[in-house]
Amino acid sequence: MPTTMTFTPSLSEQLQGIVGAAYVLTDPAEIQPFVTDWRGRFVGSAQCVVRPANTAEVAAVVKACFDAGAPIVPQGGNTSLCGAATPDAAGQAVVVSLSRLSRIAAVDAKNNTISVGAGCTLAAVQAAAREVDRLFPLALASEGTCQIGGNLSTNAGGVQVLRYGNTRELTLGLEVVLPSGEVWEGLRGLRKDNTGYDLKQLFIGAEGTLGIITGAVLKLFPLPKSQTTCWLNLASPAAAVDLLNQAKIAFDGQLTAFELVSETALGLVLKNIPDSLRPASVAPWYVLAELSDTSSYAVEYWLHARLEADEVLDAVIAQSETHAGNLWALRENISEAQKIEGISIKHDIAVPVSAIPAFLAQADAALAAAFPGIRVVAFGHVGDGNLHYNLSKPDAQENTHFIASQPEVNRIVHDTVAALNGSISAEHGIGQLKREEILRYKSPVEMALMRSIKQALDPRGLMNPGKVL
Repeated sequence: MPTTMTFTPSLSEQLQGIVGAAYVLTDPAEIQPFVTDWRGRFVGSAQCVVRPANTAEVAAVVKACFDAGAPIVPQGGNTSLCGAATPDAAGQAVVVSLSRLSRIAAVDAKNNTISVGAGCTLAAVQAAAREVDRLFPLALASEGTCQIGGNLSTNAGGVQVLRYGNTRELTLGLEVVLPSGEVWEGLRGLRKDNTGYDLKQLFIGAEGTLGIITGAVLKLFPLPKSQTTCWLNLASPAAAVDLLNQAKIAFDGQLTAFELVSETALGLVLKNIPDSLRPASVAPWYVLAELSDTSSYAVEYWLHARLEADEVLDAVIAQSETHAGNLWALRENISEAQKIEGISIKHDIAVPVSAIPAFLAQADAALAAAFPGIRVVAFGHVGDGNLHYNLSKPDAQENTHFIASQPEVNRIVHDTVAALNGSISAEHGIGQLKREEILRYKSPVEMALMRSIKQALDPRGLMNPGKVL
């Protein structure tokens, strides 16, 4: 009798059967952009990239990977600064790109909520909110390319945390595909739901290690009727903290952003970003402040008093939306301007707002002593104590050697942060970059709790392995 042959399709063939052949990439050239992080710091390998179109397809993809024992790396806009969306070099992982889950499912203006797919860009969500005269306040420099799933997975912050909070505070409900392929449907637009554990909080900030977020219900707010944007010259970070507290007293919730920029950071933008113009005279430090729904006259009156008291050295108030956009571009282009000059050692730290001057003074001094000629590019969200503290050498050849000193640099910066009761990751996450670092700064109890949660939800360790834990 003839022998009957049993054909077992490969994993990539199974995935093609789920999403269609056009949406499973196996060619190394097509895969390359998905396995290289935005900074060019982490490069991995994958057996394929799969691009499902909806939650049911994501669930089927995850179930197929689970059955095959294949690691899964969820990916949004691939804008992570910590290698959180980059697979390792083993070549066994399946990258699950969520970019096709880009539907705005519903906008409920009366409930001030918007329901979206994880693949929606942040800019698309902002635009959908504006169409109904509402604001989705999460605002990042990468908003045109970063996706909501990634924002949720890293608990993104941005420039308006001061008034509206992190992504965690902006989220009411989630839909998540679990590592087993099961779907948790928690898309409820409720401000109050006290029926047990708040499960959505497990997945926000988990960097895809506990499941794949496929949808979310997010909070909206009234769209501000007016905004006043100011560029302020200051003598020191201490002056910035003092000015922040005076602004809070004067304007309370109308103060929506308060960003600190060093002259070094501004200088890189003026040098490397075309059409950038210095907005005022030179100073050691600057603040970019935004106030909503308050008259420009009230802001001018307040700033005049600050200038008279020498608390502010110089001030420019944007005279149009275009002018305001140009001022914001100076802040938002800092990372791009620094990237043009090569890789830097980046830090995304948080300390109590009152400790910002101490952190900068102590870390600057310790690094200058250990690494003469170091260039400190410091900027960030002084309103919530989150600074981006990036280090490099101005000379490219020296910088290549300097990058190898990252462990020593991290120890100086992170020990300074810890001594001030701060955090070594404020909004970028842990990813691959800080996976070993957190072992030094989190207690054994914290790490054990995190591992217990991971074990409970992903006992086979297939979901974004090598990240966070």
